[in-house]
Amino acid sequence: ELARLRPAECLFEPGLEKEQDLIRDVTMPPQPYQSWSFHAGTGYQILQEQFGTASLAGFGCEGLSAGIKAAGAALHYIKDNYRQALSHITALRHYSVGDYMLLDAQTRRNLELVERMHGKGKSGTLLWVLDETVTALGARLLRGWVEAPLVSLPLIQARHDAVEEMLVDEVGRAELRESLEKVYDLERLTARTACGSANARDLLALRDSLRALPEVAQVVGRWHSHRCRELLTELDELPEVAELLERAINDSPPLTITEGGVIKQGYDSEVDRLREIQRQGKDWITIFGQRERERTGIKSLKVGYNRVFGYYLEITHANSDLVPDDYIRKQTLANSERYITPELKEQEDLVLGAADRLCKLEYELFIRVREQVALEAARLQKTARVVAELDTLASLAEAAARHGFVRPEVDAGNRLELLGSRHPVLEQTLGAGAFVPNDCYLDQEHQVIILTGPNMAGKSTYLRQVALAVLMAQMGSFVPADQARISLVDRIFTRVGAADDLSQGQSTFMVEMHEVANILNNATERSLVILDEVGRGTSTFDGLSIAWAVVEAIAGPNGIDAKTLFATHYHELIQLQDLLPGVHNMSVAVVESGGEISFLHKIIPGGSDRSYGIQVARLAGLPGPVVTRAQQILEKLEENALPEYNHDQQLRFQALLESAVASEDNSLITELACLDLDNITPQQALNLLYDWQRRAQRSGD
Repeated sequence: ELARLRPAECLFEPGLEKEQDLIRDVTMPPQPYQSWSFHAGTGYQILQEQFGTASLAGFGCEGLSAGIKAAGAALHYIKDNYRQALSHITALRHYSVGDYMLLDAQTRRNLELVERMHGKGKSGTLLWVLDETVTALGARLLRGWVEAPLVSLPLIQARHDAVEEMLVDEVGRAELRESLEKVYDLERLTARTACGSANARDLLALRDSLRALPEVAQVVGRWHSHRCRELLTELDELPEVAELLERAINDSPPLTITEGGVIKQGYDSEVDRLREIQRQGKDWITIFGQRERERTGIKSLKVGYNRVFGYYLEITHANSDLVPDDYIRKQTLANSERYITPELKEQEDLVLGAADRLCKLEYELFIRVREQVALEAARLQKTARVVAELDTLASLAEAAARHGFVRPEVDAGNRLELLGSRHPVLEQTLGAGAFVPNDCYLDQEHQVIILTGPNMAGKSTYLRQVALAVLMAQMGSFVPADQARISLVDRIFTRVGAADDLSQGQSTFMVEMHEVANILNNATERSLVILDEVGRGTSTFDGLSIAWAVVEAIAGPNGIDAKTLFATHYHELIQLQDLLPGVHNMSVAVVESGGEISFLHKIIPGGSDRSYGIQVARLAGLPGPVVTRAQQILEKLEENALPEYNHDQQLRFQALLESAVASEDNSLITELACLDLDNITPQQALNLLYDWQRRAQRSGD
């Protein structure tokens, strides 16, 4: 759960320091907090005071002592450190991890749900493919759905019904998304309003969001799926709040709320009166300046204002002999003098007094409006949740329309059937038509698939696309396939790739074994297990033995019986199909010609008895002499004999290898020089001649 939630802060009760190691990789370093705040009685009292209730029974939390301790301590910590109004925290909610599909940190990482394994950001993740949201609310909720798929069949089917209805009604979906684009982040706007930190522009954003809700309701009202009808009922448009903000807040307010200009004309009569005084005062000053220029004959005379001296009459030194006797000198400048008159001073007091009173009054009125809106925090939060879900459902429908996803048939049985399955991310990366789809079938009689074939052929992609299809189906999304029938899965486990943990002194193989142990100890018959290259971190026979035993632990007489995809290069494991009833062999189709291979990326029945590692090494650019020598060694090992080693021959081989690396033109000659003619069969020699001839003809050498 901590890996999923990724909290910014983590508090623990003093005395639990030893537990820090359990969470050090998934959250910020935890910090101890006051022990008394973790007391159950203290926590209960803090929560009661926050919600204004006599008990917590109404929240279904009465007997959850550990949860009450934690929630009370968290709430006290917020009050103690942030010292803001928390009126927007209006309820307590509890949930069980059993409400959602459990995904450990390794599975989240291996499936690249919301973050790439290598590099940050959502680009190239499942979230990247599905995220067509148009609101911040929907974007956050969609991420939560990706990371916490459902295990309740009615809830899953309700989401699928809503997505299907939105998918079919293309016009309605477009109208809904257009209306939702006008909705700002209601959750955060509500929080800022309740905490007393919202400014006038925040309230305008809230007003504009509420304005869009009738349009949203009108579109949703055309749909009949159960979840859409529920959401329509729960959508509170808060018309009185929208009307209040419409009347009270100026359409173009300043950033600050203390300098006036935030209250709309007509909302308050005193504000209107003071503004009229200001306006008339400014008009009077304009007329006064014109009159004084005519009276004194000083055409350059001007009336100015600053915060220190207020209003003044400014006259250049050249016109000082024309200054009337009733002018009072206020300030001397380099090229001019500034004066006031009793009449100007009187008008200044009137105008500036009105301005000061206006700013204070507008601020008071704004605070009052903000407090009125804050009283509706619970309703605003409920509406925010409805908007978030509508946006998320529409996003899944939009993604299904764009990428050709189909509705999966989800049931409580025990099978997994995918026809024409595709990897949702890789399909978008490769482009239209480039991805090769594949089928997958697992049930009680086909419990484990042993998948063999060369590297780069698509085994890992196949494993991941099956897991992602199951996850997408249970989060409420349509899936990338021609047809999908999926029974509920309680957990998805993945053991993919190689990684060490040097900080804990754990080798790659130790990390791998930890992950396999976690799977075998926690998987159930309703789990989906993805295993990729188990046992590769140790010697061949050790690794093969471990991989063999793991398959027996899953599909043997007393096995877990979890639906399992097991990709491996130990082609010896294909014998398990004849030994264990639930094990079936599949392989990646490969075309071999003249010593080279082509990948078809197609999964076919039957096992592969070769790994094609040397051919893949050649494709990767391994120097020719190394590839040739590797082939010689392989042939010896396949004959149960150790490869021969001659020191002088090895020195010549090394020299030729260095020469081959330096030049790409002599590879055929180098391979010929490295041949061990005393230990090559006629058939192998003929194959080499065919290969050399083909390569020479192709290169024109």
